[in-house]
Amino acid sequence: MFWLKPRQVLLLCAGLDLLGIIGLAALLDRFKGSDLLHHPDWLLPFGLVYIALSWLFGSYTLLRWPRLDLGQLLLRLGVVALATALLVVLAYWLFHLPPSFTLGHRRVQLMLLSGLSLWALAVRLQLWCLSRSRKAGALSVLELAERQQQRLLPAHLPEEALGPEDLPWSDSLSVQRQLKRSADITLALLLLLATLPLMLVAGLLIWLDDRGPVFYVQDRSGLMGHRFRLYKLRTMRQADPDAPATWTLRGDSRITPIGSFLRRVRLDELPQLLNVLRGDMSLIGPRPERPELEHELEQRIPHYRKRHWMPPGLSGWAQVCAPYAASVEEAELKLSYDLYYLRHWGLALDLLILLKTVKTVLKAHGR
Repeated sequence: MFWLKPRQVLLLCAGLDLLGIIGLAALLDRFKGSDLLHHPDWLLPFGLVYIALSWLFGSYTLLRWPRLDLGQLLLRLGVVALATALLVVLAYWLFHLPPSFTLGHRRVQLMLLSGLSLWALAVRLQLWCLSRSRKAGALSVLELAERQQQRLLPAHLPEEALGPEDLPWSDSLSVQRQLKRSADITLALLLLLATLPLMLVAGLLIWLDDRGPVFYVQDRSGLMGHRFRLYKLRTMRQADPDAPATWTLRGDSRITPIGSFLRRVRLDELPQLLNVLRGDMSLIGPRPERPELEHELEQRIPHYRKRHWMPPGLSGWAQVCAPYAASVEEAELKLSYDLYYLRHWGLALDLLILLKTVKTVLKAHGR
């Protein structure tokens, strides 16, 4: 499997899951008298729901782990099977399906999902083993990181290896670049209108907590290093405006209880939709950093300034692939994903990041 990129492996796994559903349905129809294949209008949505839940609960992302955790794999497959069964029962009840509809029978569901879980386990174990058996010795460290980990290592990247001419964004007349800005404006407006009630409730809770300001305004570095004012819902206790900038650590005592929740589901970022409409930011791009912290980062991390060659984003490739940065070392890890994004930017990658961001919000994995 060394010739496949990580996303292609995940798509192959999803396709094999769907193939397993069809095969198991055929076996149950033949030996148990069910009629699953006679209802493709229900069997196909069943398969798509199973695949969507597998993506949501992370049974595909395990394929990208350097070491496969069998316990985690079994747990996630079990959660997917249980969630799928509950949705089938809910659909059976909502649509008042006849008793002859065998997909809603408990025995058929049990056999189908049990067999599917075993099939999914075998598929993932085989794909993971095959993907790790590739001959990586012929690849350099840099090529291996770019192809398999989808990041560019700053310490191994020559200065001349990533210039403005190498970036898809540098073509100011490209259709993709124009579509990106149009999509930013359209989606930002829709999201702002849809989430306005949530922001109002969140703002009221923030004010009731300590009667302090609802919004937090901070200088950030944008395109080509130009500063702009970034807006967020306040999640920390009020601090001295002259206090030096510091990293936000896990379990930081400055974070308020309501702020902790807002950060987990990333509701505190919603006011930045105004920054998107103003043109300071894009929905997708490298996250803007505080200028006070960037001086040290530029001195210690090669290629750090290059992340300013695209507009900063509300979410980005580094945000969905790496943990929150609370040190120079973690900032270098996130930069490796930002550099990959700069080189491989396109609307397809933006869409993937958007889907991964939705997944993070649904699972409340923000920090």
